Amino acid sequence: MAEEATKFGEEAWVDVLEAVDKTYAELIDYQEQLEARNSELTLLRSFLSSVMSSIHDFLVVTERDCRITDANASFCAAIGLESDAVIGRNVTDFMCETDRQPLLHMLQAVLTAKTGATVEADLATENGPDPVEFKIAPRLDRRKRVIGVVLTGRPLGELRRAFSDLEESHEELKQAQGQLVRNEKLASLGRLLAGVAHELNNPISFVYANTHALEKYLDRFETYFEKVQAGASRAELIELRKTLKLDRDLKNLRTAIEGARDGSERVRSIVEDLRRLSSDGSGEFAMFDLVETAQMSADWVKRGIKSDFEIKVEGVDRCMAYGRRGHIQQVIMNLVQNAVDAVTDVQDATVMLNLNLEEGRAILTVSDNGPGIPDEVRTKIFDPFFTTKEVGDGTGLGLSISHKIAEEHGGALTLETAVERGACFRLELPVKGTS
Repeated sequence: MAEEATKFGEEAWVDVLEAVDKTYAELIDYQEQLEARNSELTLLRSFLSSVMSSIHDFLVVTERDCRITDANASFCAAIGLESDAVIGRNVTDFMCETDRQPLLHMLQAVLTAKTGATVEADLATENGPDPVEFKIAPRLDRRKRVIGVVLTGRPLGELRRAFSDLEESHEELKQAQGQLVRNEKLASLGRLLAGVAHELNNPISFVYANTHALEKYLDRFETYFEKVQAGASRAELIELRKTLKLDRDLKNLRTAIEGARDGSERVRSIVEDLRRLSSDGSGEFAMFDLVETAQMSADWVKRGIKSDFEIKVEGVDRCMAYGRRGHIQQVIMNLVQNAVDAVTDVQDATVMLNLNLEEGRAILTVSDNGPGIPDEVRTKIFDPFFTTKEVGDGTGLGLSISHKIAEEHGGALTLETAVERGACFRLELPVKGTS
């Protein structure tokens, strides 16, 4: 009996020891798992801390009572406080007085509706109020209960300053572009004035020379009539008439008057052309004869060059187009001037303007037999500031402006590719209004 009791006691101790060993092993296992989880949590917290520190936007986490539980470095730097001084305070404390109550109402609405919202509020920073756009999202626990909110904010002051700087830069760019366009127009005006000066010089010189002749004739006739009034005899008057050669002067007098009149008419014609050119510089869209406009443009360019080659205008006798005549004249003059510049050193220089009507469009082509445009620059020919001329000979805006004017008219300006020699530009315009 005693032996059985002893044996039973030993077996019980063995069971207890085995249970202790098993429990100890489980505790070791649990401790290892706990340490691993703690290590993971530490790494995760470190990662989240580095993420929050690197975010330039503001990030604030609060409880249901709107007290801050965490805030990133950007937010703390903006309000000039350390993180420890921020934790536990109401997030509205860091807003300007006028924005605290509206922000609090929005936070309450997010907590109640469990939906996000966006609000703008002025953050009280060290440098004064700074507008911030806050996006508010509810914080949920595992049971989907709201336990607080997360606010992410982006400072609007810097963005607005950036937009303001961008707008200012854009305005400066537009002014610079406008100045360049004006320079291009002044360059065209300079060429036009050179042609006008050359064209006016001939008739004015002719009128000037004839007035000198008329003055000489007037002196002779005054001498003759003074003798008549003095009572000279008939024989004396006949002799004086022969001496002064008044018979010849009478014939030359009519020629001088006709020459002065012709010169004056030529000057008046040039002035009328200039007046018509200036009056057509702007205005409303209207129908106009593209043939007449092309001929006038070619004439004005011709007046400004020293070469004697002809600028030919061929095609239909009348070609009505719809647009601003003065703007189209500027385009044509630019195309013709470019063609003239291209054939400056060509032996058999030729510039041709051809007009036609094709499928309800007025078509003008301006071609030359110059060296042409290389294939590698054809795609850039209408780019602003691109030019194949020497520095100082062009702004590179002429074709770009012309291309834009053509598009504004509902037409097109293109460079023809199937050309054996030289270059050929094609201008298409509508023949009636689109309204």
